[in-house]
Amino acid sequence: MTTKREMLEHLRGGKVALSPLSFRFLEGQLEVDGNRRLDALVEASWRKGKARFAVECKAIYTPRAFQDGLNLLKYSQLRKGYIPMLFMPFLNERQMEELEREGISGIDLCGNGVVVVPGIFAVFRSGGKNRFSSSAPIKNIYRKNSSMVGRVFLVRSGYNTVQDICSEINRRNLLVNGWDKKPMSLSTVSKALKALEEDLIITRKDTIRLLQPDKLLEKLDENFVLPNIKERLRLKVPEDRGPLRKLLLNLSQKLSLPLAASGMSSVGQYAVMQRGDMLSVYCPCIEKLLSLLPGSQTDRFPNLELMETDDETVYFDSRNEGDFRWASPVQVYLELMTGDKRDKETAEQVMSFILKNYQQVQP
Repeated sequence: MTTKREMLEHLRGGKVALSPLSFRFLEGQLEVDGNRRLDALVEASWRKGKARFAVECKAIYTPRAFQDGLNLLKYSQLRKGYIPMLFMPFLNERQMEELEREGISGIDLCGNGVVVVPGIFAVFRSGGKNRFSSSAPIKNIYRKNSSMVGRVFLVRSGYNTVQDICSEINRRNLLVNGWDKKPMSLSTVSKALKALEEDLIITRKDTIRLLQPDKLLEKLDENFVLPNIKERLRLKVPEDRGPLRKLLLNLSQKLSLPLAASGMSSVGQYAVMQRGDMLSVYCPCIEKLLSLLPGSQTDRFPNLELMETDDETVYFDSRNEGDFRWASPVQVYLELMTGDKRDKETAEQVMSFILKNYQQVQP
């Protein structure tokens, strides 16, 4: 982590470089447009070429900080002879390409940057590794329980208040309503929302609304980890007492025991894909179910796989449709994305289903 003051001290002391350019600090805090200020004026030089820049400094490198800095420079009236420049701890290649398209220069503390002055010099340098820890308020909001805050926007895109979001998450959490898990707190939801807003995935103007569902799915996929399975059993359950799914549903209700099909077993609800005959089911307490479940444990032609886990995300937004409770389309998508090429191709179908079917609420 770094501060704006530390970054400007680096700039002032000549410690910021973008080979082959060198930078010279001229002065700080330039007033623009009456009530806004930029952070510094600098001069870049190479051989006989020189150019002067008005610099906006951002001490965090979230997508929102980048966009705010870009917009400020894009619409500011600068002193004659000065060119806009954004200064951040880290700039990735995509951000530098966007700066170049907008005609704005950018440098960071990791040796990356784009500086273009027509007729004088042009430098585009990337590949410097990010040396700074995450600027996000909490880590991994796209993983484990925190991911439910993002996932709930793929059920419904807009909410009026943080309380509405918190209530919807807890309402759709099967282990909160049918087991012993504590509801998610307002503070956890608020922290996750702040990070989602920094990543420009949601907006909090007027209502709290989803902006980029495809980017949200991408983030969820990048951070997804399969649930921790405490115990796994495969059984051959005779179906002379009726279909297996109906039997499990009845036992779930009788025992007050939450059950939900795995993402892989739920694919057929949202996409066209042939799966095996075995039904894989998440359960928070296998022992309780086995006490009333007929059948024998076997790896030879099993028709039921029981996976014990108290990971709340696998039960979140599970859908009670037909004769069983199926995993949410988001859970199906994420599990498929951990699979082979065929699974990932099927995941594209599920993604299309998600983007087409989530409730788009307009502000």
